[in-house]
Amino acid sequence: MWDSATWQAFLNELLLFLPRLLTGLVVLVAFWIVGAGVDRLVRRLAAAHHLDPDPTYFLARAAKVGLLLIGLVTALGTVGLDVTALVTSLGLTGLAVGLAMKDIISNAVSGVLLLLYKPFRHGDRIAVAPHEGQVIEINLRYTVLKADDRKVYIPNATLFTNVVTVMKKDAPTAQEGGPGTGAPLL
Repeated sequence: MWDSATWQAFLNELLLFLPRLLTGLVVLVAFWIVGAGVDRLVRRLAAAHHLDPDPTYFLARAAKVGLLLIGLVTALGTVGLDVTALVTSLGLTGLAVGLAMKDIISNAVSGVLLLLYKPFRHGDRIAVAPHEGQVIEINLRYTVLKADDRKVYIPNATLFTNVVTVMKKDAPTAQEGGPGTGAPLL
């Protein structure tokens, strides 16, 4: 199959490639360690400043994954692969995915902002035309209201494009003849 000269050439190439491979692995492990450290640092700082753990978890994970992706591209470049095409294709893919997922990304960013700024809290009664109810959950995609015997899922982006009225927890609903006074969020 292979003669001894071919095997010798293969082993020589392998020995020349091995240091680059090990250096690439060291770079990848270093970025992984830094990513884990940044994850812990963000969580500790958030805990020290008494920030909500939900957006903190999201931001810490995003920082860690971002550092891991940068580390992967750097390690591939260190090994000797041309990463120019990879970085370009990742950028174009990111743009295409971003445009395709515009609504999902908008809701996720709005959800993070809701969790950070807390214009209303669990248990508050809010009104977003034409819905009104008690807030029972705020996640990255929806804010869930309990209205009578049903749940209403309002996309978080809607809360930033429409007037939202926040009422006291025990305030009567508009259907019950209550004043429904509250300040609009935006």
